[in-house]
Amino acid sequence: MPTKSQHSYFQLLLALCTPFFLTSQNLVLNPSFEDYRQCPVTLGNLEKDVVDWNIPTLGSTDYFNGCSTAMGTPENFNGKQPANFGVGYVGFYMYAPNDYREYIQAKLSSTLRKGERYTISFYVSLAERSDFAVKEFGIRFTEFPVSVETSKVLSGLHFSKLKGDTFAVLEISYSKYYSDEIKWVKLTTEFEAIGTENYIIIGNFKNNKRTQKYQTKRKITKGSYYYIDMVSVSNVNSNSLDKAFVPQKEYTLDSVHVFKDVYFNSNKAEIRGNHQQEMESLLSYLKASSTINIEILGHTDDIGSDGLNQKLSIRRAEEIVKYLTKNGIQKSRITSVGFGSSKPITTNKTEAGRFLNRRVEFVLSKPD
Repeated sequence: MPTKSQHSYFQLLLALCTPFFLTSQNLVLNPSFEDYRQCPVTLGNLEKDVVDWNIPTLGSTDYFNGCSTAMGTPENFNGKQPANFGVGYVGFYMYAPNDYREYIQAKLSSTLRKGERYTISFYVSLAERSDFAVKEFGIRFTEFPVSVETSKVLSGLHFSKLKGDTFAVLEISYSKYYSDEIKWVKLTTEFEAIGTENYIIIGNFKNNKRTQKYQTKRKITKGSYYYIDMVSVSNVNSNSLDKAFVPQKEYTLDSVHVFKDVYFNSNKAEIRGNHQQEMESLLSYLKASSTINIEILGHTDDIGSDGLNQKLSIRRAEEIVKYLTKNGIQKSRITSVGFGSSKPITTNKTEAGRFLNRRVEFVLSKPD
């Protein structure tokens, strides 16, 4: 089980990662799978573990959270991937032998309005132990919750027999294949509501023959398993209104904060991933609080010599400094320091632990 210090770190991550500009408009409850009934300890237990989400078929969709060692993040049985938001995410098969499929289903906080346009988005990352990547993710909206006694494809025939309205399949298609095992890839599309959409289902609604796939490896899984995080359904019109007023995120002064979405590969100073939500939140705060200064703290794992790690930690801190100054924060308000591997927040004996130790922190304070 995680140590006390690891639990404290995960709690800090969760506090930092609340997507404050999404929660006011997102109609998906528990969108990044942070709220759970119990810490996951076994496969296929999403329905019992996660609040506001369930499985519409007999498929065994998985839940992962940093609180767990058996079903943890960033490292678990199908690969290694830090959560994109917070410390939790879901994993499911988009393609598998004999048309086996897994799905996720959630009730929206309110029925969609007829004739209005909505944006759907979520982030995906291909698990390392996948043999295939797929080209399309499917989305279905329904008036009533779906529960079908099958572990195979949820087909149009199944939906035709269900009570209430069911929206035709929406597909988010990529020009290539969703094969990135390092970065999270954001998928997004828009559609016009018919006015009866209460539930959303995400997965692959095509059988194996019709699924566009690309073989990435030759192992034994013979499947395509994806992690999914931060699901959003929002009114297009409300997006523009929300951008006019973004609630200010507050930070405790003179305390160490960890960038929850800034990670690094071993021996690298370039930020791993392509989104910077925490940095954007911090930037907004600094612009609104012109009397606050910031100190950036860089860290590494313990692989390599002390001298090289010291230099690497400084370079990592300077990446954040560069971002802030480029976006209008005066250099006189910023200081940076590197600690090398001298201040780990968890063990360096595992790859997952070393990954978490490769981090950048910050401290906000008023000038003396």
